[in-house]
Amino acid sequence: MIPLRDTIPSRRWPVMNILLILASLLIFFYQIKLLQLDPDLYRALIDQYGLIPVRFLKRQALDTATLLPFLSYIFLHGSWLHVIGNLWALWLFGDNVEDRMGSFRYLAFYLTCGIVAGLVHVWSDPLSKMVTIGGSGAIAGVMGAYFVMYPTAWIVTLIPIFFIPFFIRIPAVIYLGVWLLTQVYSMVLSQAGAGTASNIAFAAHVGGFVGGMILQPFYRKSRYR
Repeated sequence: MIPLRDTIPSRRWPVMNILLILASLLIFFYQIKLLQLDPDLYRALIDQYGLIPVRFLKRQALDTATLLPFLSYIFLHGSWLHVIGNLWALWLFGDNVEDRMGSFRYLAFYLTCGIVAGLVHVWSDPLSKMVTIGGSGAIAGVMGAYFVMYPTAWIVTLIPIFFIPFFIRIPAVIYLGVWLLTQVYSMVLSQAGAGTASNIAFAAHVGGFVGGMILQPFYRKSRYR
């Protein structure tokens, strides 16, 4: 299923959502260029600014070097498919959430959800040496907020069957609810060590989504509370 659009029009131009998308794209273009020019420096950048859970077991004090990856990992991506998938979801759901929060509250909410997702990921797999990057945890928080804010919305979805495109409307609560359940299922399998190893941070997705649901009332404009 490929979500194309929702049925809730934006009240105003989603300035902050667009800026977040542009920032992520610009950083990704920088990553591509750096990888071409100096692969070793690229790997050092990912290692320094990505989120590596086991690293925090060795830190005795909280300093900038320790805390910065909880923000910086949100804006790094590993491939074109990774960045396009994440930013398409952000474009689809973020504008309406920004409507309810306002630009600067929305920015704070987005970053907070990314931090929450990162904390849940570290808590769920504290011995992992695998670097985690990507905005999917923060975007999951936006999806969680949308789930609560727009229960009557519909998602226009493309379902290709035998190369024939079918367009159907799915209630947003069902679309997002099924997405969350698949993430929980995958997280449980990952924690149990079942199936093949995956570099997808399912716990971060679940933590971000649930965090977004819980935190969204505190970031709404007063008239929407």
